[in-house]
Amino acid sequence: MPASQIALLGAIAGLAIFIGLPLGRVRTAMPRTKAFLNALAIGILIFLLWDVLTNAWAPTSAALAQHHYSTAATRATVMLACLGVGLIGLVHIDRWLKRRAARLLPEGPGAATARPAVIPAGPEAAGTRAAALSLLIAIGIGMHNFGEGMAIGASAAAGRISLALLLVIGFGAHNATEGFGIVAPLPASGSRPSWSRLALLGLIAGGPTFVGTVIGMQVTAPLLTIAFLALAAGSILYVVIELLAVARATRMKELVAWGILLGLILGFVTDAIVSAAGA
Repeated sequence: MPASQIALLGAIAGLAIFIGLPLGRVRTAMPRTKAFLNALAIGILIFLLWDVLTNAWAPTSAALAQHHYSTAATRATVMLACLGVGLIGLVHIDRWLKRRAARLLPEGPGAATARPAVIPAGPEAAGTRAAALSLLIAIGIGMHNFGEGMAIGASAAAGRISLALLLVIGFGAHNATEGFGIVAPLPASGSRPSWSRLALLGLIAGGPTFVGTVIGMQVTAPLLTIAFLALAAGSILYVVIELLAVARATRMKELVAWGILLGLILGFVTDAIVSAAGA
C-alpha cells in the first residue's frame, strides 16, 4: 500500500475523535447526565493510562527478560523521566493558564490596582477553568495518539499492512470515545464552546495520529516511542486527577462509580479490536 494511503488512514483514525466533540455544545443543564459523562471520561482515561504505561514499560521488561540490564536501565530511565515531565509539566502549564485567565477576567470596583492571583469563583471562572481543562485533556490525548500513529506507521513500514489496517480500526474506535472525554468538563461548567473551539481541540487531540503515522513509517527508534508514551501517561494521569476532583464535587458517588466502570468497559471493548490483530 502506498505511503500516502497509510498516512490517510492514520489521519482518519485520529480525526474519529470529532465524533464525540459536538456533545460539548449541549445547552440543557442535565446535572446527572453531565456528572455521568465526566465519570465516563474518567473510566476511559484510566484505561488509557493503563494501556499506555503497559506499552511504555514493555521494552524495559523485554530487556530484563533477556538480561540486557544496561538497555533496561536506559529504557526505564527514559520512561520515568518522561512520565514525570508529562505530569509535572502539565501542573506548571495549568498554573500558567490559571494566571492568564485571571488576567483576562474583568475586574470589579476597587480592583484597579491589583489582579487576583487565582481565578475567582463564579460561572465565568468555572467556564474558563473548564476550557483550560478540556485543552489539557486534548493535549494529553494528542500525545497518546502520536504513539498510536507511530504504531500504525511502523507496522506499515514493516510490510504488515493487515495489522496496520486493524490498528487504524481499533485506534479510530478508541478516538471516537475519547472525544467525550475532551468535552466532558465543558457542559459540566455550563459553558458552550464554539464550533471553531471544538475544531481546535479535535486537531490537537487527533492530528498527532497523522503526524505519528508519517514519522512511524520513517523512524522506528524504541526510545522515541517509549518517550512519547511516557509523556502521554503523565499527562493522562494529571487529567484523571483533575476530573476526579470534578466528580467528587458532584456528590453523586453511585452514578460516578457506574460511569467510571462503563468507561473502563468501553476501553477494553474497543481495545479488543487491536488485540485481535496481535498488537
